[in-house]
Amino acid sequence: MLIFFLNISVFKTLPNNIEPYQIIPPVIKSGTVYSFTTDSDVIYEVRFGRKQNNILNATIVFGVTNDEYDGEEYSLTNKGEVYKVMATIVKIVQLYRMEHPNINLFEYTGEQSDKEKIKNRNVRLALYNRYIRRVFDNNWIVETKENKVIIRKIK
Repeated sequence: MLIFFLNISVFKTLPNNIEPYQIIPPVIKSGTVYSFTTDSDVIYEVRFGRKQNNILNATIVFGVTNDEYDGEEYSLTNKGEVYKVMATIVKIVQLYRMEHPNINLFEYTGEQSDKEKIKNRNVRLALYNRYIRRVFDNNWIVETKENKVIIRKIK
């Protein structure tokens, strides 16, 4: 089971010069599962899946795979590593795009915690959206629909 990560209280500036963690690529170069381990031994997995109705559309799912978070799907890791984690996820999506240049749509979700639902906020999507332009340039349209973000290549 994948577990979403996050603990963010302030994102006024997002550093550009943070080096990503060491990425473990798929065994097969064109594979779909990447992983990395943070300095606090939290193991993340980033998976790409093709949509059944269009193989040029892909979903992105990422989260924690450590046993200690098992059963808590939207667990917060709170290890103070969010910028480096996001820099690593950006790098992984860039690597995947290089291996799969014909993909013309990506989507991902950012589920709200119970606290966020009460406040009607989605901190996860706010964070993810701040990093989108590090992966996708102006040749892509970014749309948010509830908890889902769809990134579509302009034809």
